[in-house]
Amino acid sequence: MTAEKRGETVAEMINAGACRLTAAGIENPRLESRLLLAHALGRSVEELIRDLAARAIPSNFETLIGRRAAREPLAYILGSREFWSLPFRVSPATLIPRPDSETVVEAALALKPDAQAPLRVLDLGTGTGCLLLAFLCERPLAFGVGIDRSEMAARLARRNAHELGLADRSAFVCGDWAGSVSGPFDLVLSNPPYVGTAELAVLMPEVAHHEPRVALDGGECGLTEYRAIIATLARLLAPSGTAVLELGFGQFDAVATLAGSAGFRTEARPDLSGTTRAIILHPHP
Repeated sequence: MTAEKRGETVAEMINAGACRLTAAGIENPRLESRLLLAHALGRSVEELIRDLAARAIPSNFETLIGRRAAREPLAYILGSREFWSLPFRVSPATLIPRPDSETVVEAALALKPDAQAPLRVLDLGTGTGCLLLAFLCERPLAFGVGIDRSEMAARLARRNAHELGLADRSAFVCGDWAGSVSGPFDLVLSNPPYVGTAELAVLMPEVAHHEPRVALDGGECGLTEYRAIIATLARLLAPSGTAVLELGFGQFDAVATLAGSAGFRTEARPDLSGTTRAIILHPHP
């Protein structure tokens, strides 16, 4: 695929892009080539597939393929990622929302089943705001606050809230965990940094080289931020409040021990594959 080529068919461009992505080790090269071409043309994938013989001149398709071949995350190139069937804008200031994190939302909704309850919700390390905003979409009388250390992330979360019609039921602020807010909250959510520092270097290139290190690095054992969050929960949670924290693989026992030492009862929440993906913390009565 060269810059001199012009007016190729959609099928030819998809094939050429897929070949380049295959050579770069991308797992789903044809799918991603279609997505990038649709993005370059300002069309949907469905529109492309309906007319593979059409000829087009996308000015930036080769640039987009080159970025992906260099292992820049697809979501950063496209500028958005779906989560909880909702569109979320993303940027290099935030982690990319992942399907595994929907386990946190599912657990929170099960804990707070009354759709008409006027809940107060706190999301620590909010990033794109996906956990909080997904929950607010399902609980129309709830109000939420999202905290992030990055002003750019907090700004992006505000934009997502606005575009999802949730700006009037949410607020996003820049701060260090819960230092800038006071309770009580009925629900605390968090996907904290939980990757051990030594493990960062062996993550896939999309994560290790592009996603924000501050949102990944959980200290030597991956538990540093859990300690910080658990230490604040007693003052943040209402008497009947609960917290739901996302976990890395194999972290339940260690985090449950930390929570138990702070006076919380815990329970595990598995994801669809059966992996324990979240821990629920209940204050002792």
